[in-house]
Formats: sequence, C-alpha cells, structure tokens
Amino acid sequence: MAPRRTGNLEMEKKQLKVRAKVKQLKAEMRKIREDQRCIREEQIKLTTSYDSTQDGVMLGILKAREGGDLVQAATLTRFLGQIVAMEKANANLAQVKDEEDDP
Repeated sequence: MAPRRTGNLEMEKKQLKVRAKVKQLKAEMRKIREDQRCIREEQIKLTTSYDSTQDGVMLGILKAREGGDLVQAATLTRFLGQIVAMEKANANLAQVKDEEDDP
C-alpha cells in the first residue's frame, strides 16, 4: 500500500515553517555580524584618533620645553594626564558593561 498523503502534507508544512524560520535567523545573524564589523571599525577609528591626539599633545609638550615655555608644557602635561585618565575610565566602564552582559 502507498503511504498516506495527508501525513506527508502536514510534515511538509512543518518543514516549510522550519526552513522559513532558519532563513529568517540567518538573515538576522548576517545583520548582527555586519553591525559588529561596523562597531569594530569605529573602535579602531576612535583608538587611532585618541593616539594621534596624544601624540600631538606630547609633541606640544616637547616643543614647549625646548622653547622654554614651562607654563605651556605644564598645561599640556595636565591635559595629557586628563586624556589618559578618561581613556582608562572608559576602558573600565566598557569592561564592567561586558561583565554585566555576560550571563
């Protein structure tokens, strides 16, 4: 005897639903991967920006010291210290957020 067709139709419907859900999840995962890639790129840009800012301030400190402008050198040194402190605070904050997100 031939197998029942009605049972197969129900299974085919379920399989179609599962396939549709899998496609949807794959699309969502692609979107998440793309978002993560963009975030990484932005982090790299910010890091490069901070590094170039620090380099510029350090160069300013050296030039001020060479020129004998100790007040300017002291001001730039304090500013550089504030930049470094902000970076450390942001890194600590990011670490705490990561720990909170992990179950």
